[in-house]
Amino acid sequence: MTQLVLADAPSAQDALTFAQRAARIGDAGVRLQASGGVMAMTTAALAPSGLLDRTPTVLGMRIVAADPELECDLVVAQLTASDDAAALTLPETALAPAWAGVAPPRGGWQHVGEIAAATLASRAQWGIAAVAERVPTDAGEEVVRALRADVWGSPDDALLGLPLGVAFAAFSLGFIGGEEQARVTTSGRWTRIALERGHILSRGPAAVGLTPVRSTGAA
Repeated sequence: MTQLVLADAPSAQDALTFAQRAARIGDAGVRLQASGGVMAMTTAALAPSGLLDRTPTVLGMRIVAADPELECDLVVAQLTASDDAAALTLPETALAPAWAGVAPPRGGWQHVGEIAAATLASRAQWGIAAVAERVPTDAGEEVVRALRADVWGSPDDALLGLPLGVAFAAFSLGFIGGEEQARVTTSGRWTRIALERGHILSRGPAAVGLTPVRSTGAA
């Protein structure tokens, strides 16, 4: 079995926790991009299912320390613990989801505002309740998926007009902690919400129209 070697045991546990939280959100998998001693882990909390689907793409990203020799770029369904506390075991096969082929830009990010972590948490909890209330008993998978996309894909005034799904992603992936102010930046059609524990990236109709307040240069 192939081993994914991280910088140390805490980094491996961090990566495993993120992968487990991503699996609870859905079956989108986790993209692992490692180079130069760091590994970016990305998962899709929301993603369109076809060309006519207007659901925005909402990604969650966590950066962990990796072995300096680790070089990879793949999407996996899960990660599992290894006998080596500083490593994780990769599955035998990789995934190829459509969302992984749409990458956020590396630069050109401009500051457009801030969102309180408490606001992200409260809007996520509201959305969870709204989904639970709207899903009928014995609903099929397609119905549930459509209802979730409708709730989480809706632009929310409390989130600067971003889709409610950005709050869901931040909450579900464990990025919300304390009373911090999340920094919001945009680059093209992408919007990034930066928290101490991770980043939420959104791309879609609801991610445009924010007015830059000052340029931040590179990402």
